[in-house]
Amino acid sequence: MYSKEEAFQKKKDFWVSYGGYMKLQMNAEGERINWINYKTGVKGIYFRTNVDRKFAEVMIQIDHADPDFRQMIWEQLEEYELVLKSYIGEEWIWTANDFDEDGKEISTVKIRLENVSIFRDSDWPEIITFLKERMINLDEFWIDHKESFEIFK
Repeated sequence: MYSKEEAFQKKKDFWVSYGGYMKLQMNAEGERINWINYKTGVKGIYFRTNVDRKFAEVMIQIDHADPDFRQMIWEQLEEYELVLKSYIGEEWIWTANDFDEDGKEISTVKIRLENVSIFRDSDWPEIITFLKERMINLDEFWIDHKESFEIFK
């Protein structure tokens, strides 16, 4: 078991490692971006990565403060489901009514890599590869189709 401080440091070390690795990766437009804190430029639409002691995940999170706007963004994203799948190449879990860690209602499209841990250094290469491939695919989708979501700015 890790102490609170050790767990914090281990998580920090992972994200610094991932950030350093991804810093070398340009986005689909050939620009440098912050892959850990990916900016979609549209309020309420976020690309998130999460790594825990049991899994790693990548998600599109819709959490606009206005529930009606959140629903409209969700419906717009649903219109792009097949297009998105053509970029990501796999089935993701679509949840219109999900909740974040604070209990706030959100919508998510996500995929998880199970049975990996941020606390096992030996899992880091697999986790980093998982996150990298999916974030690059999301970025390619977003660069090509973000104009369809700019009405929600």
